[in-house]
Amino acid sequence: MSSVVFDLTDSEFSTEVLDAKQPVLVYFWAPWCGPCRLMSPAITWAANHYGDRLKVVKMEVDPNPESVARCKVQGVPALVMFKDGEPVETVEGAINKQKLEELLAQQLAAV
Repeated sequence: MSSVVFDLTDSEFSTEVLDAKQPVLVYFWAPWCGPCRLMSPAITWAANHYGDRLKVVKMEVDPNPESVARCKVQGVPALVMFKDGEPVETVEGAINKQKLEELLAQQLAAV
């Protein structure tokens, strides 16, 4: 299934992430972050590969300080997996596609 990575803002966070009926992977990034540019293809791959079971969204950290604080993001890139409105897994720092696939497979196996 083909899916798209949605850009979110603080005002949409509650509706799109906390109230979502399916698991949500939130990708925190910044345009000035080199490792974020390296991870972007893996995030797109995740949306395309798991789009039938997972919503994938991205949030730029600088214009969205409320969500960054709510998710306790200290550095970018960062991934936070939500299930039933609660964060269940957080990874900060760049990870490769294989590690991302392992994280998603483990989290989605319980869904």
